[in-house]
Amino acid sequence: MLKIKNLYSGYNDVDVIKDITIDVNKGESVFIIGPNGCGKSTFLKSIANIIEYRGSIQIENKEISSFKRKDLAKKVGLMSQISEIYFPYTIYDTVSLGRYPYTKGMFDKLSKDDHKIIMDSIEKVGLTEYKDKMITELSGGQLQRVFLAKLLAQNPDIILLDEPTNHLDFKYQIELLEYVKKWSMSNNKIVIGVLHDLNLVHNFADSVILLNQGRVISSGKPVEVLNNDIIKDVYDIDIKGFMLDALEKWKDCI
Repeated sequence: MLKIKNLYSGYNDVDVIKDITIDVNKGESVFIIGPNGCGKSTFLKSIANIIEYRGSIQIENKEISSFKRKDLAKKVGLMSQISEIYFPYTIYDTVSLGRYPYTKGMFDKLSKDDHKIIMDSIEKVGLTEYKDKMITELSGGQLQRVFLAKLLAQNPDIILLDEPTNHLDFKYQIELLEYVKKWSMSNNKIVIGVLHDLNLVHNFADSVILLNQGRVISSGKPVEVLNNDIIKDVYDIDIKGFMLDALEKWKDCI
């Protein structure tokens, strides 16, 4: 469904992403890992056609740059890292923005089905009782869940998640990733996410892409990529050894 070939992209005529070629199948959850500054977020922005790129990114054999913006929004949705919030909308109003690609215009009224999808999306992230609360009053974790609900209401074929577990406590990190994985499998859709927590990657990824300096260093099943000695060189630390030492300490808590 998603075919990327010889992709280059970046900023100010400097390539951050360099010669990436991958295919992602329907129903698959792919997580991108790598050190800070390696191009993970730039890669997602390229797929969302937010920044210019060279090479090819095709959805169902159609180049993403040829889609109209509203049509592309039905195909691809991006949840970026949260920075600052400038608009005092309620949770409900914010999530309702996800239905914009399906309306005739900015001032078109939402249908009964739209309202149902919005409420279902809010319920799925556990914020039903707060639906009328202003998002400027929310914690970082609650806000992260609101923007996930907005993405679910948008219902694209491909969900792009840029560090989606930021600001979330451990319970909601697991619940969020469990939900999006189940969503992708049951609806035959694609999830591509950026994560730093390699334990979560190990548990929830169908496949992993390891980036360094904008290039794919390794890709494959989690057990293949995370056990590879290359990961030690990329991160400049023995992550596997650290994880195993931590596991031994957890055994003392049993």
